[in-house]
Amino acid sequence: MKNSNTPLHYNTAEIKKQAQISVDLGAVTQDYPLDVVEACKMLNDALATEILCVLRYRHHQIIAKGIDYIQVAQEFKEHAESEEKHMLMIAERINQLGGNPDFNPKTIMERTVTEYGKGTSLKDMIKEDLVAERIVISVYRRMIEWFESDPTTRRMLEDILKDEEDHANELADLLHSDKRQ
Repeated sequence: MKNSNTPLHYNTAEIKKQAQISVDLGAVTQDYPLDVVEACKMLNDALATEILCVLRYRHHQIIAKGIDYIQVAQEFKEHAESEEKHMLMIAERINQLGGNPDFNPKTIMERTVTEYGKGTSLKDMIKEDLVAERIVISVYRRMIEWFESDPTTRRMLEDILKDEEDHANELADLLHSDKRQ
């Protein structure tokens, strides 16, 4: 950790010179510490996962039936909206890094880490979504470590991770409330 009492030294002229090189790369400067191609690949895999999560939650929202279906369908709807925000955040970050956000439906299933699901009962749908949330929590924790030297991406992933943990907690609460009945 750097001493906060030590002044930050940098060569302003050199920074200005480097900023004028490869301006077509947008936010990616020569001092970007990671392999940009690998960063975009990892983020595109996360994008595919978020796209699939949106689709699964929307499907569950629509087909939800049962005694508590209104409450659970509303939860699925809220989670779908949150996952869509994650999807757009990730796509925007890929674009900022000079990559192409891959929304191709043909490759989503190849790149996602979660399953679409087959459940039709509320309990099965909640379990599928909870398992998916637990998977993405583990993946995002690893990604945060990999992106440690890219604070913009790391913070974005930390924000998404917080939401995913909230989703998992809410889904676990729904499963627990089902066991009391």
